Amino acid sequence: MRQYELTVIFPLEEDQYKAGREQVTADLAANGGEIQKTDEIGDRDLAYEVKKRKRGRYVLFTLNLDPAKIAGLDRIFKLNANILKYLFVNVEE
Repeated sequence: MRQYELTVIFPLEEDQYKAGREQVTADLAANGGEIQKTDEIGDRDLAYEVKKRKRGRYVLFTLNLDPAKIAGLDRIFKLNANILKYLFVNVEE
């Protein structure tokens, strides 16, 4: 298990944000991820337009996850319509 930071950008609409966030936590748990901390960074302008949106709601997850599960989660997150963008970063100890 390695420690990762997962940054996810959700749409600003409250229903899409809640559904997306619940789905992300469920997908992480289903793949053996242990969420250590969740930080809501807030609403921010995007550097470029993503899915016809100029703003998004950022959430940072700190989690422990098996590196082999990253590819599977990548496929799942690409299919989730409630996620604009996401990024996994390996945390060096």
